[in-house]
Amino acid sequence: MKNYRVPTLTIAGSDSSGGAGIQADLKTFSAIGTYGMSVITAITAQNTEGVFDVEELSSEIIKSQIKAVCEDIPPKAIKIGMVSSPKIIKDIVESLEIYPCEYVVVDPVMISKSGYSLLRPESKENLIKYLIPKAYIVTPNVPEAEEISSIKIETVEDMKKAGNIILNMGPKYVLMKGGHLEGDCVDVLIGKDMFEVFKGERINRKNTHGTGCTISSAITSHLALGHDIKESVRLSKEYITEAIRYSFDIGHGVGPVHHFYKEDK
Repeated sequence: MKNYRVPTLTIAGSDSSGGAGIQADLKTFSAIGTYGMSVITAITAQNTEGVFDVEELSSEIIKSQIKAVCEDIPPKAIKIGMVSSPKIIKDIVESLEIYPCEYVVVDPVMISKSGYSLLRPESKENLIKYLIPKAYIVTPNVPEAEEISSIKIETVEDMKKAGNIILNMGPKYVLMKGGHLEGDCVDVLIGKDMFEVFKGERINRKNTHGTGCTISSAITSHLALGHDIKESVRLSKEYITEAIRYSFDIGHGVGPVHHFYKEDK
């Protein structure tokens, strides 16, 4: 059930074309029915054809945004996306210690669909050491999980192995997203005493810009609305599947998913 008085927060980069990042997160929060707020970590110059430039915001303004939001409107759940530098990661973690939140969803954004690196190589250590242990759930895709776990992933069994490696880094749950593998879209939810496989239809659409941001912010919204982790993942997987099904052409490259597809039905 939608409740626009339930606050959710995204801490991520801005996508000037509106398909991913902060913009996708806020659209998802609204579509699912929570009150979306944002902390911008970086500004990207991008469109449907790729990412062309990135400028990180200062440590001071990032911390100031978190302070301003959390002291006035404490979020029920927080999604963390693009955090490109070691300092930004540590600043966010320190802020989370001051303003704790039960549901922290970490989407380890590393490389854009066009191949642009969104996480500095030296940041991976801080991501693993400081941010992942703070997460209620981590939501890597296959390339991100390979980078974090240092193993090659080609099967669902590989996803389980990599997920357990990431789980041992400290989060409560790991959602291994299998969209990069062949065949049906299989995601695997792993917890200390949990191994849940979510199978879904693979929708053959060109326009998939913002899929990772969208499913992680959908999970954030559903957790904030009171659903348990399994139901949050199930509902979010249904949402992203339909958002891809109803995706549309805009621009000259990979267009966005349709966050408000229900309103067009």
